[in-house]
Amino acid sequence: MYGLIGKMVAVPGQREALISILLEGISDMPGCLSYVVAKDPADANAIWITEVWDSEQSHRASLSLPSVQRAIVRGKPLIASFGNSAVTEPVGGHGLVPTKARRAG
Repeated sequence: MYGLIGKMVAVPGQREALISILLEGISDMPGCLSYVVAKDPADANAIWITEVWDSEQSHRASLSLPSVQRAIVRGKPLIASFGNSAVTEPVGGHGLVPTKARRAG
């Protein structure tokens, strides 16, 4: 599995609008096992996004989806900056089935 955790800072007063854009159309992303958008309680403009994909290739391919392209165009003006980010290698968790287990089933 392939994971990403990143912080996005919205233009002041635009966090809710940006969250709404980020959450639209996420159900139709092939290979996406989890996509969580969370408000940062310590920063009224910050958002944390945690993603889990079956592979890095699926993540890359998602960036070409029309729904994702539309979200990028709509969301870009609402983003003030990007904060910390990390690539991770998820190994499991509630709701996640490790890749090897999915293939064996």
